[in-house]
Amino acid sequence: MLTQLKIGTYKADLIIDKDLSIPFNFKVEDATHLTIFNADEEIKVDEISYKNDSVYIKLPVFEGVIKAKIEKNSLKGQFVMPEKGRQMNFEAQLNPNRFVSRVDATANITGIWETTFSPDSKTDRYAAKGIFKQNGNKVTGTFRTTTGDYRFLEGVINGTKLELSTFDGAHAFLFTGTITDQTITGQFYSGNHWKEPFIAIKNANYELASADSLTYLKEGFDKVAFSFPDDTGKLVSLEDNRFKDKVVLVQIMGTWCPNCLDESTYFSEYYKANKGNDFEIVALAFEYVKTQEKAFKNVKRLKDRLDITYPILLAQTGSTNKQKANNKLPMLNNLLSYPTTIFIDKKGKVRKIHTGFNGPATGEKFIEFKTEFERFVGELRNE
Repeated sequence: MLTQLKIGTYKADLIIDKDLSIPFNFKVEDATHLTIFNADEEIKVDEISYKNDSVYIKLPVFEGVIKAKIEKNSLKGQFVMPEKGRQMNFEAQLNPNRFVSRVDATANITGIWETTFSPDSKTDRYAAKGIFKQNGNKVTGTFRTTTGDYRFLEGVINGTKLELSTFDGAHAFLFTGTITDQTITGQFYSGNHWKEPFIAIKNANYELASADSLTYLKEGFDKVAFSFPDDTGKLVSLEDNRFKDKVVLVQIMGTWCPNCLDESTYFSEYYKANKGNDFEIVALAFEYVKTQEKAFKNVKRLKDRLDITYPILLAQTGSTNKQKANNKLPMLNNLLSYPTTIFIDKKGKVRKIHTGFNGPATGEKFIEFKTEFERFVGELRNE
């Protein structure tokens, strides 16, 4: 008889080292369906297969796969991202608790936190805005940066010790910290391949730099130009009849990028509700897989999952290096983030470039973005 997953809620751990792991919860609905939970986020997984006593769980959209041996009420194996050459040991057991609440919280971090990652580094230092809600020991929220957000974070405070985590199939994040008065001093871990310190100071009035001012056209340019293939091999450019005399959004993205996934989800819904004779979206995919065949396979998977009906062109394979990407769009001063969105009016002129995307995990900021986005696009369409 084939061994299959038992129905129930599991606590999973992605092992960083013998003393540290990134926990998350998932619920097995039946043998071929489970749901991953991060605070208010629910990620539905339906690509589950079995061989002998092992299970293979392919995460939606992204390339990551969990390969694990089933042992009574537990799992043991690896989380693998083959194209990136990354692997983490994986363990899971029937248990509803993401973190252990050992003692009552003696600090409350509800509010806004002015945050600096790698504060002592001249090259790696960057700013963020922590946004958190706390109820007893339980904490949810995220860190916003000028280029996006760190997803739906969920965790606990034991005394003055903070622990937060998220796992979305592409990124596995852990934040640990110590709270002293109005300061959090801690470490950020991205999988088992990267860590950096951070310091956060409570500041209700803190704001990041405007996402509309970071990337712009170089002097002498008022337009963007490109020619990249679609999935049929046809080269597509903004000079094509499809885009003439229309408001066009150019989405710079990658199928591997969670913030891009959030933006693509929103853009897909907006496009289907608002497409017409005067509006188009075209996406430019920068992929780290090494071949066009693999890249377009990932593009198709994303389009099918999100029901994306606007074109996604392949701009680059083999690297997501932003400098190399910038070389494909040399009229831009500096490509800082995936995603980046270029707003083009009906005359073909660039009217705004928006860096990053603040997704649903940012709460009010996501609502503010949608309101401003729809207002601005509406203005361009009415010109």
